Amino acid sequence: MPESPTREKIRGGENDERPLSVPDDEKPRLRPSPALWEKLRPLVREKRHAPTPAERALWERLRRDQVKGAHFRRQHAIERFIVDFYCPEARLVIEIDGPIHNYTPAEDAIRQEFLESLGLHVLRFGNDEVQAEIERMIQQIEEAVAS
Repeated sequence: MPESPTREKIRGGENDERPLSVPDDEKPRLRPSPALWEKLRPLVREKRHAPTPAERALWERLRRDQVKGAHFRRQHAIERFIVDFYCPEARLVIEIDGPIHNYTPAEDAIRQEFLESLGLHVLRFGNDEVQAEIERMIQQIEEAVAS
């Protein structure tokens, strides 16, 4: 089966021979089913248009590949969950826990365990933590992207 183009190949052109980290056919499917996506799409759009102050502040630092050149998506659907931020190249999920996340600790643990079972690394920060110490959060994100 021919190799599908990766973001690096598209960025680097046809002669870019950087190896793939995981072949496409071995990566778990992260997108929701089409039927589920139809239900999630309005919620994703709503969340993108009404971020919390902490989400807005962090997005200003993550957007346009500002952290180690990594591309982040915000309010991204992975299977049946919508995560606050997702970096596909680093397989990194960033969650900002605040009033919009109405999960109990048990539900949060299940959600995180599910995301990690897909081979994703999850960083969790509190709203207050992001507002007060955004530079420390950025440093932790840089370390996760680099690893």
